[in-house]
Amino acid sequence: MGYINFPDEFDPSLLERPDFDYREISDSVDEILKGVKERGDEALKEYSERFDGTDFSSSSLFVSEEEIEKAERALDRDVKAAIDRASCNIRRFHEAQKPKGESVETESGILCSRIVLPIEKVGLYVPGGTAPLFSTVLMLAIPASVAGCDDIILATPAKNGEVSPAILYAAKVSGVRRILKAGGAQAIAAFAYGTESVGKRDKIFGPGNRFVSLAKMRVQSITAIDMLAGPSEVMVVVDSSSNARFAALDLLSQAEHGKDSQVVLLIKGERGEAEAIYREIENELDRALSELGRREYMLPSLSHSVAFSFESREEIAKAINLYAPEHLILMNRDDEELLKQVRNAGSVFLGPYSPESAGDYASGTNHTLPTSGWARSSGGVSLDSFLKKITVQRLTQEGIRSLGKTIIDMAEAEGLTAHAEAARVRIQDVN
Repeated sequence: MGYINFPDEFDPSLLERPDFDYREISDSVDEILKGVKERGDEALKEYSERFDGTDFSSSSLFVSEEEIEKAERALDRDVKAAIDRASCNIRRFHEAQKPKGESVETESGILCSRIVLPIEKVGLYVPGGTAPLFSTVLMLAIPASVAGCDDIILATPAKNGEVSPAILYAAKVSGVRRILKAGGAQAIAAFAYGTESVGKRDKIFGPGNRFVSLAKMRVQSITAIDMLAGPSEVMVVVDSSSNARFAALDLLSQAEHGKDSQVVLLIKGERGEAEAIYREIENELDRALSELGRREYMLPSLSHSVAFSFESREEIAKAINLYAPEHLILMNRDDEELLKQVRNAGSVFLGPYSPESAGDYASGTNHTLPTSGWARSSGGVSLDSFLKKITVQRLTQEGIRSLGKTIIDMAEAEGLTAHAEAARVRIQDVN
């Protein structure tokens, strides 16, 4: 079998992600960005027609209310119920994150505070691709709605003019009604530059393919983005107590995202014991691959994935924090103790009954997470991602009289005389 590389010794270099080369698409993305920036809706339609087959001569750029209602009627009852339940959990978790403004009197007569406000105009990107990711609608639109963003546009590719009914229904229950029938770099360009129909966005959210990722890289100097997301990834920690089939299916849950996804297996135990656990999981991978679809995505992903064995919890923790996985599944018997040593991870799944797919869909946490090691410095999308904070200070006469000399001394030491004088004239005014 040998689906996953299991070297005799731990080599940190094997934890490096596969190269993600943008050079071959760079010119195409730049052409699309330039076209939409200069020609607006005309270019947006042209590229959408070319790449997605949407004929805008008989279709609006935006989904109509009739299309949304038709999608709701056509959608399977069980899928609607699943979306409804997931949306409740996601909304509940993100509403619990609402911050309260702080107010602190740092000294007598000096009051510092912080106001929390929603970002006004946001663009949410939802991939179409090989699977319509309606779950991503919930993960982006619900926190945007809870945050109170005034102007939300969701963009998703329309295949031959049609948007997935599940995406449209998820948008409706999330409170989003403006849905742009465009995907790829052209949608990101519309969000970044604005067109006649699509107002410029203050921040862009959402995952996508290489074209979308590169477009987000290119425009982040003129509009904010949530993060630079690379291929999806998971790290699974097991020991002799773990269910091999559970582990195999968690590995494949990420492998099926795409050929460039990566999965990493960490086995706790002495070498002989670890080899036996590895063989059990490989047998389950073999069984699952013969039963499930999307094998054409899973096998390439597994081919550049890796497994390691360690005898101690400390060694496993070092490997976790070195890799900083997007998803971390701890199904070892001392999962809580290991969690205490985890410093770098996007989202953690504890215990044998917490599949990564729970977070992807319905537990309530957000599935838009840092990849490619970005978990070392940032977390995933949350309510905070859709908020901005403004600091405020008020100095009374007592405050400027007390603090003024400190301000002047610091300003003069930096050679900024106007800074010093601005404080000095106020001190003179109150004395």
